[in-house]
Amino acid sequence: MAGRSVVALVAIAEVVASDLADHLDRRGHDVRTARRLWEAESLLSAKGLDVVVVGDGLTPAEGRDLLRTFGGQSGPAFVLICRPTELVDKVLGLELGAADVVESPINVRELAARIGGLLARRGRGTQELVVLENSTVDLRSALVMHASGEEEQLSPGQIALLKLFLSRPRKVLTRDDIMAAAPAENADAFDRSIDSRIVRLRRKLDTESIITIRGAGYRFDPPAGAPPRRPEPSENQE
Repeated sequence: MAGRSVVALVAIAEVVASDLADHLDRRGHDVRTARRLWEAESLLSAKGLDVVVVGDGLTPAEGRDLLRTFGGQSGPAFVLICRPTELVDKVLGLELGAADVVESPINVRELAARIGGLLARRGRGTQELVVLENSTVDLRSALVMHASGEEEQLSPGQIALLKLFLSRPRKVLTRDDIMAAAPAENADAFDRSIDSRIVRLRRKLDTESIITIRGAGYRFDPPAGAPPRRPEPSENQE
């Protein structure tokens, strides 16, 4: 399995950088930071980076110099943050090969999503996303991203249960099936505890896609328009 992708945050305000680093870490990326130009040059010279995000703590010219020196086809992808009034600098950055230019003030969640999409296009994506009615789940980081912007963490047992449903869409799973393939996280795995686990999972995912089949068990019906998910090789398939 490929290692975690590495994102460098350069000259981004400390509070914003900390929040962004937290978002990126939860999505499976390693984060490196540099606050000054000389620190950035040292960090980028060491190589091994996948994406470099250059904040407006540097001048536009300094950001472009980093892009010229360390970018290119063999280098990391660059995302430049610029002020809304700096249209010329935005165009120059794109012409020099920046992968993206984002205006400040930035939305941290949006920027983290842009970085994830950029990594995916470069074959370095770490996300495995499941799109539901009101939320998106990143299976690898066990993170639920709600349409409201709120994020929640899934437990290992909840991830195992969700993966079981995803591996057998539109098939009824009995309580015995669930207990065998996705056992509870504690010894309390009696018949009725399955019902409680399903209720908690539905609530956390904000979904109605897990259907109760009275007297038989449960069935996962993928929401209309949701892209099909390819099971991982390690998952059991029928």
